[in-house]
Amino acid sequence: MQTINKLSRSRLPLAGLSAALCVAALAPVALQADETCASPYMKKITGQEDFVYVWTLGVEGIGDEQDKLVTVDVNPKSEKYGKVIHTVSVGGRNEAHHSDFTDDRQYLWAGGLDTSKIFVFDVRTDPAKPKLVKTLTDFVAKSGGVVGPHTMYALPGRMIITGLSNNKDHGGRTALVEYTNEGGYIATHWIPTDSDLRGAIKSGKYADGYNYDVRALPRKNLLVTSSFTGWNNYMMDFGKMLKDEAAMKHFGNTVVTWDLHTKQPKKVFDVPGAPLEIRCAWGESHNYCFTTTALTSQIWLIHEDAKGEWQAKAVADIGDPKSIPLPVDISISNDDQRLWVNTFMDGNTRLFDISNPETPVQIYEKHIGAQVNMVSSSWDGKRLYYTSSLLANWDKKGPDNEQFLKVFNWDGKELKPAFAIDFTAEKLGRPHQMRFGAHALYSGLAGKPAMEQVSAVR
Repeated sequence: MQTINKLSRSRLPLAGLSAALCVAALAPVALQADETCASPYMKKITGQEDFVYVWTLGVEGIGDEQDKLVTVDVNPKSEKYGKVIHTVSVGGRNEAHHSDFTDDRQYLWAGGLDTSKIFVFDVRTDPAKPKLVKTLTDFVAKSGGVVGPHTMYALPGRMIITGLSNNKDHGGRTALVEYTNEGGYIATHWIPTDSDLRGAIKSGKYADGYNYDVRALPRKNLLVTSSFTGWNNYMMDFGKMLKDEAAMKHFGNTVVTWDLHTKQPKKVFDVPGAPLEIRCAWGESHNYCFTTTALTSQIWLIHEDAKGEWQAKAVADIGDPKSIPLPVDISISNDDQRLWVNTFMDGNTRLFDISNPETPVQIYEKHIGAQVNMVSSSWDGKRLYYTSSLLANWDKKGPDNEQFLKVFNWDGKELKPAFAIDFTAEKLGRPHQMRFGAHALYSGLAGKPAMEQVSAVR
């Protein structure tokens, strides 16, 4: 790993760096993550997380009205447990959405779906007080027209980012974009379409070019991407969009598998109904991932068959698909036995037994709030974190517009409330996505040169 660290962070020519990353992508990777949805290339929090960083949308008329990173103390032994201890506003409202750490876990990247800005926070110097150290304002220009940076995902020495749209028609045609950890643009990889399959095999009806989430299975040299919708839809009022027949036709219906180290798309699968978050199994022999479809309310399995070929199939319904409960975020347990599924419209979280991944069975359900979106599970599965906001123009109106962070303890049978923060009452905004932090990740790094710090965290 030290060899890979040095190679991935040295300023090699692009060809040399690519070769180094080929080795890294194909090498065995230890189970490194803290949240169970995190990149396997990241360092793991092995005990209790100290903080949750909440990427939050600014709201006109509330507080400073700006998007912000909100830090909450979540260590039960702390005197400030359950309290907001720090905020960093970034200027304006950018449609704050997703964020994630670099592989060395020293920086948190956070994107805005409207302005396409990317904000980089230093979380190493003082994990309790992240500091905004860089703002990338040229994502669209550098990427060749990609709009709406969504998922930030760590690979060795770089970040791979899913875009949701483009600057030509603000539709769903888009790409994956790679950057170095230092914020330097590397490459754009366009999602296959009917007119440009880029060497991929089209296995069904669709090759729509849409994108949403990305996850990796390094031991299989695999990337998987899902699909959503473009700027025209995600910035539109939700009620108006539902009544617009043309708009409702512009949602993604595909999952794409890729060669991890070359970024060559391999196969395009039909997964109708906007497949959103992807969560891949952790077990060394578990060669599969899950996603859920927002508009058709199903759990889909992306799996390797007996011949070593990747396939996709629907394996379970979520609630009553006819009522469109709108499944959003999902979280897989570290033993690959359980899958949490949130549904935005009814505000519920559901737990599925996925011990047989081909036949998920719902075993638990709890109402979280009038609306619920993101869920993050601690590595040990004992703590579940929930936030409420989906998109600024898609959140519910009136009294159902609840904006919260809610934390529960899971005893294996029941979710029991730990604490909750009302983000509207606290004048913070709309909480969207969460990431965990811990002092222990950076112990022993103070005062060390950058290269020594990298080696130490590995």
